[in-house]
Amino acid sequence: MEITYVVIISIITYILGSITKLFIDNIPNKFIPLQNVVIGVISAFICYFTGVETSLLQALVLCLVSTMGAGGIADLVNIKNK
Repeated sequence: MEITYVVIISIITYILGSITKLFIDNIPNKFIPLQNVVIGVISAFICYFTGVETSLLQALVLCLVSTMGAGGIADLVNIKNK
């Protein structure tokens, strides 16, 4: 089941990232956490309504923690590279 969350979150992130790159040239860094929250909520609803998770609250928490954690890791990598 856990790998299903990762796949769903990755697909939603890819789709929203592509849409963002097409329509918005440069997003300020202050909006990236908001984008991560939107990705987490959409992913949670998909996980809940497809039957991957039976509890909406658990799906929300798991997907939000995953997306925010991934965003934090990406920031750490960018800081290390600078």
